[in-house]
Amino acid sequence: MPRPRELGSDIELFPTKTPTLPPATHTNSYALGGRDVIVVEPAPQDPSEQRAMIAWVEGMRSAGRNPLAIVVTHHHGDHVGAAVSLKTALGLPLWAHASTGALMPDVAFDRSLHDGERISLDGPVVRSWVVLHTPGHAPGHVCLHEQESGSLVLGDMVASQGTILIAPGDGDMRTYLDQLVRLAGLEARLGLPAHGEPIEHPSRVLRATHAHRLMREGKVVEALRRQGPRPIDSLLPEVYDDTSKVLWPLARMSLMAHLEKLVADGRVDRGPGDEFALVATGGQVNA
Repeated sequence: MPRPRELGSDIELFPTKTPTLPPATHTNSYALGGRDVIVVEPAPQDPSEQRAMIAWVEGMRSAGRNPLAIVVTHHHGDHVGAAVSLKTALGLPLWAHASTGALMPDVAFDRSLHDGERISLDGPVVRSWVVLHTPGHAPGHVCLHEQESGSLVLGDMVASQGTILIAPGDGDMRTYLDQLVRLAGLEARLGLPAHGEPIEHPSRVLRATHAHRLMREGKVVEALRRQGPRPIDSLLPEVYDDTSKVLWPLARMSLMAHLEKLVADGRVDRGPGDEFALVATGGQVNA
């Protein structure tokens, strides 16, 4: 796996080994900008991978480039393992959404990023990256969009290797689906995910992911319509019958996220003993 890898005149990809969810084994970091640079995803926990990433950024300085900051897309461990090490070794400030900072109280963030703000980077071509607050996978998740080049840093909104987990408590399925629609509407030309290969025309993947989640939700509703009130562990084999049993512990979390959304939508009730049932309206089950 080559690193760094140029994706254009002002985007570099730098994958590092991280303890991420299978089948992914790496998290992609990105250097954005020509002369001025921001580094996105201080990912690795492994010291040797951290040293490699530090050397990468130092190499930019040696080449006359100006690293300005390290941007964290969200607080999950496979995205922030090197945050403190890079900040200390390189003397660069850490930027993240305030919700990410609140979830990482032991890390000193230097700037809170806000939805809609622009990060302008000088170079042969001036690039202006717009911060997009895209919660759903994580409360403080941010993406970055550069309209002129059509580039979109996706973080963990979608992946080209593996799937994105929406975990109860940390994630919110309804919000996640809304943000997929929002990002798809940008019609970006190049998607830069945290896991897997860059994605050409990522709106197609964003829309396909949205449709897949609604398909899964439909299977939940159909299972409850057919057999009545059921606990989550009874639903799991039916709703994820197309998924390897090895992945069912993760699938169970996604299933709970779907159920929580359906409860919030008023379509499902959560009853005693954590049994879930379709809401009846007008004497009929509301499916």
